[in-house]
Amino acid sequence: MKDKTYDNADSFAKSFDDEWQKVDCNDMAQKIDKVIEILSDHPFVISNLANARNIAEFRVYSLKKFQ
Repeated sequence: MKDKTYDNADSFAKSFDDEWQKVDCNDMAQKIDKVIEILSDHPFVISNLANARNIAEFRVYSLKKFQ
């Protein structure tokens, strides 16, 4: 089930979190861009790039999830 991706925000958030840990970049905005680029084939990114970016920014800046 871990390798499955779905066209929804939860699936994207899980994939985003996993990839975030792998990318080495000190600039948060650039790192968000890199992770979204890596996930460019994720169904949620394909169908709703703007919301994927909003979710990524929310996780990084609002939740301070990765500090």
